[in-house]
Amino acid sequence: MQSIVFITGATSGIGEACANIFARNGFDLIITGRRRERLDVLAARLRSEFNSKVLVLNFDVRDRNETIKNIESLPAEWQKIDVLINNAGLSLGLNSIHEGDIDDWETMIDTNLKGLLYVTRLITPGMVSRTSGHIINIGSIAGKDVYLKGNVYCATKFAVDALTKAMRMDLLNHGIKVTQVAPGAVNTEFSTVRFHGDTERANNVYKGFEPLLAEDVADVVWFAASRPKHVNINDILLMPSAQANASQFFRKTE
Repeated sequence: MQSIVFITGATSGIGEACANIFARNGFDLIITGRRRERLDVLAARLRSEFNSKVLVLNFDVRDRNETIKNIESLPAEWQKIDVLINNAGLSLGLNSIHEGDIDDWETMIDTNLKGLLYVTRLITPGMVSRTSGHIINIGSIAGKDVYLKGNVYCATKFAVDALTKAMRMDLLNHGIKVTQVAPGAVNTEFSTVRFHGDTERANNVYKGFEPLLAEDVADVVWFAASRPKHVNINDILLMPSAQANASQFFRKTE
């Protein structure tokens, strides 16, 4: 088989865009996510368009037992994972800390932090045994710079930033690369999910400036993954030209 990439949260946005670019470059793919129908459609298109080998795993990274079950039952020919892209993540709500929804908090912590840890813990032993592999964590500007009412989401992404650095240290002697790609504003389902399906409010987030596209982020992920063996990209902060930090934008008025 070709090199294998394992992508969490591949049903939309950055995860789907990463699946496209890795398939285009000859990788076989393990794509995971909660929405089976979307995974099946993506897999069929990748097979047709790029002649890719694709394995679909339908599970939620928040579910520890399902994550273990799916990864530990990988067929032998799919167990040599070369690149892990920890992409699954979300933001819910935009409230001050004293008005926060605890269910939203738990979903963000379970997905952005614990889900990343579950998957990484299950896949890295194989990389260690082969002294080869690359982990790419999708972080955020929210893991570098806190913004108003971002509290718990920012906390989870600060944790991803810290974990990326810690993984790099822990796995250094095992020949494993570790990278974080931290985007600013990306026009995906992110804001629609954050506002619980309120598309009008979500669309207002991107008014007056040109945000990143999922493909822009995927290009950077591929750049990091395609460097020579002796080169590791530790951290990339990727922003729209109209964004300075987590909260400052230049928005054109009509």
